[in-house]
Amino acid sequence: LRARTQTKASNRQPRGRDGRRCIPLPPTMVYYFTSKAVDPAAFIYVGKDKFENEELIKYGWEEDFHADKLSSAHIYLRLPDPKDPSTTSPMTWDAIPEPLLVDLAQLTKANSIEGNKKDNVTVIYTPWSNLKKDGSMEVGQVSFKDPRKVKKILVPQRENPIVNRLNKTKVEKKPDLKQEREDRLKELRKRDQAASLARKREEARIAQERKEKKWQKEHAYDEIFTEENMESTSNQNRDADWEDDFM
Repeated sequence: LRARTQTKASNRQPRGRDGRRCIPLPPTMVYYFTSKAVDPAAFIYVGKDKFENEELIKYGWEEDFHADKLSSAHIYLRLPDPKDPSTTSPMTWDAIPEPLLVDLAQLTKANSIEGNKKDNVTVIYTPWSNLKKDGSMEVGQVSFKDPRKVKKILVPQRENPIVNRLNKTKVEKKPDLKQEREDRLKELRKRDQAASLARKREEARIAQERKEKKWQKEHAYDEIFTEENMESTSNQNRDADWEDDFM
């Protein structure tokens, strides 16, 4: 006979090391867009508001776009992975195709309350790794580590056909951004380890090949100068009249 006691579920919230209650944060809301301005289609995403943007800043991957000197959403472009065998069109942050760049700029302008109402809006973009964030900044605010890695594009006016086309692809999700980034870093480490192992194997193969060639070069005449060959070509073992052969 096994006896057990039932206990009511505790309503107490977990506490941190400082004794304060840990209030669970709601999942981050992210909007995803697809741009077919390039082939294959580009993957674009943006936080629902400035608080969601804060999470994207923290766990971002590649490129960050926002309207210069205006309150704006941060629009992210996930570049094709150059190390992925399925990537047919490699792309770098400073060489984004013009049609895709226009899509990104229009989407950025449209997601700026102030910028959406104005013409001639400047959109700036930079690698995510160039974003700088410290405790003195407001939610969603960033600066840049290296101003030289910041590029600009002028948006003369809103292009409704472009914005409407992108909005038709809009999908709302609640991803675990932290886990996605950890998975990404894990995959990159795995690739780096595989590349390092392959490189070491190739270096070992080349070293062995050079070693064998060196040995062959150093011992190329070994068979010629064996005792047996030397005796067969020596005059000491020839017939006394061997010189007559040349008469």
